[in-house]
Amino acid sequence: MIRHCYKWGKNWMIFAVTLLVVGSLIAAEPRAADESSKKPLSSVQKQLIADGFDAAKIKRLYSRPQVFFEADGVILLFTYKEAQVDYGQFTNKWSIRKAKQYIQKNEADLTRIEKAYDVDKKVITAILLVETGLGASVGTRSALNTLSTMAALTDPVVRNQLWDFIPDSKKISRKKFEKKATARSKWAYEELKAFLKYTAREGLDPASIPGSFAGAVGVAQFMPTNILAYGKDGNNDERVDMLNHADSMASIANFLKSHGWRPGQSRKKAEKIIYNYNHSSYYVNTILKISSRLKS
Repeated sequence: MIRHCYKWGKNWMIFAVTLLVVGSLIAAEPRAADESSKKPLSSVQKQLIADGFDAAKIKRLYSRPQVFFEADGVILLFTYKEAQVDYGQFTNKWSIRKAKQYIQKNEADLTRIEKAYDVDKKVITAILLVETGLGASVGTRSALNTLSTMAALTDPVVRNQLWDFIPDSKKISRKKFEKKATARSKWAYEELKAFLKYTAREGLDPASIPGSFAGAVGVAQFMPTNILAYGKDGNNDERVDMLNHADSMASIANFLKSHGWRPGQSRKKAEKIIYNYNHSSYYVNTILKISSRLKS
């Protein structure tokens, strides 16, 4: 993933002309816009503090150099198309062989978790294979930066910044962008709050946790709200660490069981349950195809 050139263009020209016409009547607005431009995550910090997070801790966290507005990853949420995903890569002989080796290596944990939750270990393994290549790729971006950047899109100035960062060749219509940005920012803010609660509960440094371009975390790629709701301690160390394989296995099993997974269920029922994990029929069919091949 590459960083894109930033373009400002006519927005500032319009601003200059308007300033000459209306003078001091809008003096406060440029100051607010300038603050958003320089500190695009300031509105997120204010909202978190207003919602009860410790002000000193939030200010200290967001003042760290590794915490910043990370546009290049978030841009993918406005240009990503599932049709571009090659799900076939997960069902080829090489991937199935790696998955079988993973089951052998983690037989004790998988069997114990399968028995505890009544969820097929082959389905658990299939999800881990598709999500992160069995833990090989848990994301390279800061989950904190991603979620904070998306949450900041409630600010129209920040939305303009992100719009300018998107290459013209990949831009959707401005109307669609505004609609998606509004929905994504509200969703991301809830995920950000959950992420901060999770890291505080587990004593983790929120700035050090990697994630996907959507802010999903760990070997199982759980969103933070799902970690709080379904995350489980799979290795009995009294912690829920989504970068730990056993914890991720148990969390997947708990998620599927909580959504109705039962041994011996029909394929149609299995499809419906897995769809809750990822709202994609391509994804669902791939998971079931992998689990079927692992049985052979």
